[in-house]
Amino acid sequence: MPNSNQPSLAEKYLVDDLPGAARVGARLNGILQKIDQGDTLTPLARSFLSENGLAALLAFTMDQLDRQAFQQVAAEERSERIRREKAKAEEEAAESAKRAEAMDAAIKARFAAMENDPVLRRKREARELRNRFDIGFVDEEHYPRVMRLLKQVAAEKRMQPEDVAWLSTEAPDCWTEKLQQAWHRVEALALSEDWERTGDVWAAVNASGHWRKADQPAKALELTGAALAISGLAGKPKSALSTTRGGAMRDVGRLAEAKKLGLDAHTLTPMDFRPCTLIGAVSMELGDLAAGHDWYNKAEKLGAERGAIDQDLRSLLVRSKPDAQERLRAFLLAQDPVRFGWLRNWGKKTIPQALSKPTR
Repeated sequence: MPNSNQPSLAEKYLVDDLPGAARVGARLNGILQKIDQGDTLTPLARSFLSENGLAALLAFTMDQLDRQAFQQVAAEERSERIRREKAKAEEEAAESAKRAEAMDAAIKARFAAMENDPVLRRKREARELRNRFDIGFVDEEHYPRVMRLLKQVAAEKRMQPEDVAWLSTEAPDCWTEKLQQAWHRVEALALSEDWERTGDVWAAVNASGHWRKADQPAKALELTGAALAISGLAGKPKSALSTTRGGAMRDVGRLAEAKKLGLDAHTLTPMDFRPCTLIGAVSMELGDLAAGHDWYNKAEKLGAERGAIDQDLRSLLVRSKPDAQERLRAFLLAQDPVRFGWLRNWGKKTIPQALSKPTR
């Protein structure tokens, strides 16, 4: 019998709820075809109908029910089968949900146990700390001290100077840029509190430097603005405040104001190299390379280290746009081709960048 007729055959004998009734090759489908053709069923076929609860269909094939009576009884049988299948499906769904709930409870219990396990908790906290400060593998011999210091910084507690020196020299892989920024923030917070509590101008100067290195120049500007408003402030304290404020102005791109602050500071302390380095950097960023070079030379004569100046120039190159980089590179090579020989390969290989911000 063609496959397209099979669904109607299953419906005709009211067994369309059973998958095997419409599937060609299935046992029930074959029996239905024989019934529909008027063939006598074998004992095995009758046994199959009996075992599968198809009593109405079996009675119909044995002439115990006429078609009208068969349709009524078979419809009742089909309704009962559908009811039982629905109940079975609901029971299985409930059982499945119960198993899933039990599994979920077991997983939650396991995680709760892990949360309360002191060893696992310490490992998780240690991993989170290392991730927070961008620290990978830590040497076993350094691990206890490194983790203690990370916890200190995370809790915004100051490190001892010897701990800072140890990190930067003995465990440099752990002295990451993120950790340095976090440490500068802790120092800035502590020094800002000192300034507010005591009015010590030098605490404000040092706090400003740390705020800048923590990449928060706005904090430095707020603090130095308040400190410079003190009446009667003059000499070295005012020069230092003006210089560090000028550096913060440079950080936020307010170059004209930064240069003015540097010049004010230089007037107050003409023998201090720090205002000179600030004016040199700002002049170069403003495009006046010759003036910037002169100010850097003056800073070196007043005591600035050549290495620190060269590092500042490298930082300036990194921050500049490509056309400005090339102009500065050519200018410096023309001034001193030996000292600035490393600039010949600029652009051909990566030049190490300073981790810290310019000092001025």
